[in-house]
Amino acid sequence: MSHNFSDDFLIKSNNKFHIKDHTTTYKGKLKKAEGKKLLKQEKEKLSKLQEKLYADGSKSLLIVLQAMDAAGKDSLIEHVFGGVNPQGCDVTSFKGPSTKEYSHDFIWRHYLALPAKGKIGIFNRSHYESVLVCKVHPEYNLSEKVWTDVKQFDDQFWEDRYESIRNFEKHLSQNGTKIVKIFLNVSKEEQKQRFLDRIDEADKNWKFSSADIKERGYWDDYQKAYEEAIRKTATDTAPWFVIPADKKWFSRVAAIQVIIDALEAMDLQFPEVSEEEKQSLSDSKAQLERE
Repeated sequence: MSHNFSDDFLIKSNNKFHIKDHTTTYKGKLKKAEGKKLLKQEKEKLSKLQEKLYADGSKSLLIVLQAMDAAGKDSLIEHVFGGVNPQGCDVTSFKGPSTKEYSHDFIWRHYLALPAKGKIGIFNRSHYESVLVCKVHPEYNLSEKVWTDVKQFDDQFWEDRYESIRNFEKHLSQNGTKIVKIFLNVSKEEQKQRFLDRIDEADKNWKFSSADIKERGYWDDYQKAYEEAIRKTATDTAPWFVIPADKKWFSRVAAIQVIIDALEAMDLQFPEVSEEEKQSLSDSKAQLERE
């Protein structure tokens, strides 16, 4: 392809990662019209690779999408995966845990949503919420009923959480699941404009909640939490990709290229047909042609 942005946004085993060092907007030579055309071409390639993943049946792909509110996760899923066979792709959007989910460990509900071999799984928010929103609002952890005071959520508590996440992802990668983690890096200014659009445009009102404004007040805390989470959990087997998200058309192009590269690296193969099966196919063809 003439443009490939995957390596530009890769974060792998980097203990020096800082969000402020990563742009929220694309300023390169690719124009919006070109980007839309490229996205269409890449969607065709993704569809073929998804079919190959399904036919191979020995591996799966897990895509983790994380971002601040209004960064474009939902629309990215729609525009990137719109051409993929829905039988081979599952999307799970994680909200606040239920009472039943709180009665298990914090990763339990995410195990239940993992893609089977041959499928693509997309986590719209994920197990990372436990070191993001729960770090900004540590009182939420009390619902797990293991701890009784927020003072117990010290540095060691969070180190243990990061370790649990790394172990979870290492286990998955060792058992046939390729993991791609994408952080859509949107600016505070762009989030503000998107919130205003949701308020001003009647058909977008349903997307807005007053809770969004409340969480926006914790912007700096969330940025710090994301920075620490990415720094602590970017590994060779489960890297992060920090993609500029102020221009939705570009974040979709960059994301689909990351996903395509991951699938191509999996060395997927269509099942081989034995000589006996080939003869059976030939016999069946001859029988059909005689009808």
